[in-house]
Amino acid sequence: MASHQFTIFFFYGFAFFLASPSFIHYSYVAGEISGDFQHIVKLNSLLPGPMCLSTEDSKIPGTRLKLVHQQGACSPLKHTKKLNHKQILAQNQYHVNFIHNYHRRTSVTSINSKKTQISPAMVTKIPAYQGSSFSTPDYIVTIGFGTPKHDLTVFFDTGSDVSWIQCQPCAVYCYPQQEPVFDPTKSSTYSNVSCSTPACSQLQVSGCSDTTCLYGVLYGDNSSTVGFYAKDTLTLSSSDIIPGFFFGCGENNNGLFGKVASLLGLGRGPPSLISQSKTKYNGVFSYCLPSTTSSAGYLTLGGKAPVNLKYTPMLTDSSMTTFYFLGLQSISVARTKLAISPTVFSNAGTIIDSGTVISRLPPAAYSSLRQAFRQKMAKYPLAPGIGIFDTCYNLSSYETVEIPTVALGFAGGVVVDLDFFGIVYVVSLSQVCLGFRRK
Repeated sequence: MASHQFTIFFFYGFAFFLASPSFIHYSYVAGEISGDFQHIVKLNSLLPGPMCLSTEDSKIPGTRLKLVHQQGACSPLKHTKKLNHKQILAQNQYHVNFIHNYHRRTSVTSINSKKTQISPAMVTKIPAYQGSSFSTPDYIVTIGFGTPKHDLTVFFDTGSDVSWIQCQPCAVYCYPQQEPVFDPTKSSTYSNVSCSTPACSQLQVSGCSDTTCLYGVLYGDNSSTVGFYAKDTLTLSSSDIIPGFFFGCGENNNGLFGKVASLLGLGRGPPSLISQSKTKYNGVFSYCLPSTTSSAGYLTLGGKAPVNLKYTPMLTDSSMTTFYFLGLQSISVARTKLAISPTVFSNAGTIIDSGTVISRLPPAAYSSLRQAFRQKMAKYPLAPGIGIFDTCYNLSSYETVEIPTVALGFAGGVVVDLDFFGIVYVVSLSQVCLGFRRK
C-alpha cells in the first residue's frame, strides 16, 4: 500500500468476525427494504429512546461481553453533561487524523528514570501520536481486573494494542472516573513486569525504573498516560479468565477520558488482548455495534463461525501493523454499482475501525456516492449541513421515508448491505445526513 490516505469504515448493525487471515461478516436488517431497494423507515424510530434495548441474540458461540455506547441508555456510566453533535464530530476528527498520521509517529524513545516512582518529567519523553484524541472511542465494555476482581468500564478499540487502566496510588494524577480506581496492593495476583521480559520489549514506548518496566502514551491533544507495565488476572465473564494479562497501570493520566477507566486494546499487535489470548481464543473475535445509543451490542471472543457467513481476505500493512485492513472494491447505491475506478480503493487501503464514528472515503468515491444519494433523495427538502456533513435533509414533516440502500463490495465477492443507521447520521428529524465523509 503505497499511499496512506485510507478509506476508513465504521459499521452499525453488523457482526464482524475477525480471524487472521480472514474477515467474516453477517448482517441483520432492522428495517424493511422495498422492491426499489429503499429502506422504508418510520420517522419516530430514528431518535434513540430512554430505554435500553438489547440486540438480537448472537448465534456465535464464545465468551460474550455486552457492548454499549458510553452516553446511551444502556451505559453504566452516569453522565451529567452529554456531548452535542458538533463536539462528537470534532472529537471523531482527532481519531481519523491519528490513523492518517500513524506512519509519521516520532521514532520510539525510552522513558529513563532511576527513581522508583512515576514523575511528571517522564511524560515529556514519550513520542506523541500526532492528531490523536483518546476521547474519541464511543463503545464500552465492563471487565474485571485482579483477584478478587475489580470491575471497570473501559473503551473498546480495534485500533489500539496496549490496554491500560488508572491505578492507585495515582502518584502524580488520576482523572475522575466513575468506578473506584484499581488498587494493585489489594490484588493477590498482581505483579509489575521486569524490563528484561519480552512483554516490555514489545511495547512501542517503554522505559525502566530500576528494573521495573514503564509504559507511556502521549496523544496529539496532550492527553497522556504513564505508569508501570504490569500483569494480573483479567476476568471477561464468570467462566472466562486470563491469568497473567499484561496491561498498563497508569499513575499519571491526563486528558479527555470522561468517566471511563481507560481502554481495552483489540488491535493486531503483541500487547493486545487478541494476541495475548491467542492460545485460548485462537485469535478470533467478533463484535456487533448497536444501531442506536439506546440499544446494546456484543463483543465475543472465540467461537466458531456460523455456516451462513461469507469470507473476504484480511490484508496487512507493514507500516501499520495494529490495524485491520480489508479489500474494498466497489460501492453500490440502490443496487447500482457506482462508476468508481478500483484503483481509488486499492491505492488507498481500507481500514475497519471501531473507534471511528463516521466512515471516510477517498474524494472520488465520496463524490460519486454523494451524487447518487442526492439523486435518490431528490424528493426530500435539503437541510443545512453540520460539522463534516454536507448532505442533510429535513424529514420532520414525514411519517415514513425511503432511504436508498448502500452496499459495499469486498474481495472474494462479499457484499455488505449497510444497516439504515450505517448510511445516515441523525442529528434531529429536521437534520438527517448522509453518514459518510470525504477524507
